[in-house]
Amino acid sequence: MTDTPLTLRSNAENLASPFPPLLAEAEQLAASVLVGDHGRRRAGVGDTFWQYRPAQNHDEMRTIDWRRSARSDSQFVQDKEWQIAQSILLWVDQSASMSFSSLKSELTKGDRARTLALAIAILLLRGGERVGLTGNLLPPRRGETQVTQLAQLLSADNTDDFGTPDASGMLPHSRALFVSDFMGDLSSIETAMAKAADRDVRGALVQILDPVEEAFPFDGRTIFESMTGAVSHETLKARDLRDRYLNRLAERKDRLATLARTIGWQFHTHHTDDSAASALLWTFTALESRT
Repeated sequence: MTDTPLTLRSNAENLASPFPPLLAEAEQLAASVLVGDHGRRRAGVGDTFWQYRPAQNHDEMRTIDWRRSARSDSQFVQDKEWQIAQSILLWVDQSASMSFSSLKSELTKGDRARTLALAIAILLLRGGERVGLTGNLLPPRRGETQVTQLAQLLSADNTDDFGTPDASGMLPHSRALFVSDFMGDLSSIETAMAKAADRDVRGALVQILDPVEEAFPFDGRTIFESMTGAVSHETLKARDLRDRYLNRLAERKDRLATLARTIGWQFHTHHTDDSAASALLWTFTALESRT
């Protein structure tokens, strides 16, 4: 049966309801660290002056800045700031695992992941880069319109317990950002990053964790259940599991950090009760890094 206009409007409003707040929060977060159009801060093709440097044997005579050279006994060349747009592809875990929160503010891991990813996209797009999503979901493009499309797609959820990155659509020599709790099967992460490495894609992993997942403050009878309810475990002595859990978590972090380091990526763990701005600054610096 065809939906009535009222039903259709209600469904549309429910679908779009997370979208404006996400965009507004990401804009506010980006503005907290945005100090103007960012530069690449290295020499290359471009129109913006970066620095003077002493002329070298391989420099052509036409590149000499004679006005600057006239003020000294040496010859100098103007370096221009590198302005070739990069392509940055984002994967943001939108699985059920990311909807967990122990905070009174009810800020979930997914909330922080989406806001962080959209804020970094805003910064990069306003710096002239091309940003999109992995898996050919949204090809990398420039412009403010891309922010709206990113916000709309990032506002969706899926029903899987844990997220699996799709590394398809990654362009050779581009950048990538994976944001997740990385609590699922790490083999899928390893596969995606191996594909990225084959294309000489550099990037960053940002692990988003709730503070409870780091502290494991449970004691006595406790029922642990996945967000979908597909997995459940009851124990009468939760405290006895603490050391084993924390060791497993530390091993997982070390595995992720080693994997990232091996292919020239960077790894960072962020907690939802910490400053979002600090995570944004770390991520921005990691994606701008050449190594």
